[in-house]
Amino acid sequence: MVNATARPACTVEVDPSDAESSLGDEVSTSSTSITSSILRYEWKHGRRYHSYQAGTYNFPNDEQEQDRLDMIHHVYYRVLNDRLFLAPIDPDQGLRVLDIGTGTGIWSVDLGDQHPGASLIMGIDLSPIQPLWVPPNVKFIIDDIELDWNESQPYDYIHCRYMAGSIKDWPRLIRQCYENLKPGGWLELQESANTLYSEDNSLKPDNAMVTMMNGLMEACEKIGRTMDPAPSMKEWVQDAGFEKVKQEIFKLPIGSWPKDPRLKEIGTLLGVNFVEGVEAFTAAPFKDILGWSEEEVQILNANVRSAIRRRDAHPLFDFIVITAQKPE
Repeated sequence: MVNATARPACTVEVDPSDAESSLGDEVSTSSTSITSSILRYEWKHGRRYHSYQAGTYNFPNDEQEQDRLDMIHHVYYRVLNDRLFLAPIDPDQGLRVLDIGTGTGIWSVDLGDQHPGASLIMGIDLSPIQPLWVPPNVKFIIDDIELDWNESQPYDYIHCRYMAGSIKDWPRLIRQCYENLKPGGWLELQESANTLYSEDNSLKPDNAMVTMMNGLMEACEKIGRTMDPAPSMKEWVQDAGFEKVKQEIFKLPIGSWPKDPRLKEIGTLLGVNFVEGVEAFTAAPFKDILGWSEEEVQILNANVRSAIRRRDAHPLFDFIVITAQKPE
């Protein structure tokens, strides 16, 4: 799969001392009421999965996965230079906010803490894994964002992040966002372009990380839920009728090899994300969709962990943020 998105011109400088340490040393819609059926879970491959709309999201929702999702939230916060969003809005002006695919709810909770003047921050997800104690302006609902929306009031700002592999019809979702925004409201999409690359040609095609990402994209394409929507997001947003469409691209290193301290922190956490999260990435997509055997998946997982720890490659993702306004 070719990533046609233009990348930032500047390169990430490699820290020459990085090869001397090890990873282990560095980091020891219409609302649906929560019914008993929604609270039931599905167990497979030794992990817990959501049961509501089962199969829509092919990754776990257990505590181990929740910890990983919260870590990724911190990564995205740091890559945006300690910002939760880039849209030119002030939530404290009584804004109504929708957070699509809220997951653990950490983005919504942080926004509520930082902006108590927001009138409502609504997080929506398939899994009931959000906290009970939240800021007074934060609410969560369990629903499928791809069903028809039936909102009583439009939103001022809609935020959608880290939903690759989860959405069947991105253009339709973006059109629903448009229809449920107030005139002048803003949409923000945040996704990584999931084609790994390196700026110094250190990432080879046979690297296990590349194999894993290619397999994930193949599995998600087979079930019609692309793992790489980011390169197409700008076009989809423009086609939906949004104006003032802006695309910004940031670099996400994998591993602690960058020299820049902030990028080193980001890369270290994403290295942990691969080492500790590879089992969650590969279990259902590779076994259930691609038909890999347990032994084949275990070998791939071990090779991915080994590739991260070897430090002979300097892989990157591009992190793409689209902000766009509905016409006044």
